[in-house]
Amino acid sequence: MTFKTLGAKAAAALDKELMSTGAFSLDQLMELAGLSVSQAVFRVHPTNKGRRILVAVGPGNNGGDGLVAARHLRHYGYQPTIYYPKRPQNELYQRLVKQLEDLDVPFVDDFPTALKTADHVVDAIFGFSFSGQVREPFPAVIDAMAETEIPVTAIDAPSSWSIEAGPPSEGVGSNFHPDVLISLTAPKPLVKHFRGRHFIGGRFVAPAIAKKYDFDVPEYDGLDQVVEVGPNGLKL
Repeated sequence: MTFKTLGAKAAAALDKELMSTGAFSLDQLMELAGLSVSQAVFRVHPTNKGRRILVAVGPGNNGGDGLVAARHLRHYGYQPTIYYPKRPQNELYQRLVKQLEDLDVPFVDDFPTALKTADHVVDAIFGFSFSGQVREPFPAVIDAMAETEIPVTAIDAPSSWSIEAGPPSEGVGSNFHPDVLISLTAPKPLVKHFRGRHFIGGRFVAPAIAKKYDFDVPEYDGLDQVVEVGPNGLKL
């Protein structure tokens, strides 16, 4: 099976559909997305490779997915650290932060310094709704992720990439190529530019909704919330 992609407009419409006719709340979708991310990280970077996971969190839903993933990773035995420079006042995000604080997960203000002691990085800055210019303080963070030799897992899209066209031709993110990508619900068109390990996560979409948006739900094994696919889009 070669998996079809969803553009930014279709992905946004799908999210609205899931929260209307699908009867999911935003909390549920974020929890399921973050759980998928945590399983992908566990798959590519088991604890014996190092437990220190640095999560770069943006101000939107992609960042919320990263916060949820960090909580699950903490319960798996990892030692996550959170870089979260732009915190929205929304109650949902505040609750996600409180859950991490209750687990003694540290929050840091200096990403480059935290990167020096990390074993793996999760890019949860920007998702499929990103467009335009990367604003402060994230240009330096994306540059640091691009230059580090530490493996990076990106959630849904490598931050700064165009959902349709992939990495920018110049400037911030033009040389950012994460090691791992987890596409949430369905891959986005940018995957044709991605050359690392690719996972699909989102084991909750009803067949009727998938049919309406013309994408395929992969066959998940056992308790898995993610499926790894190869460069040709076929399940590994």
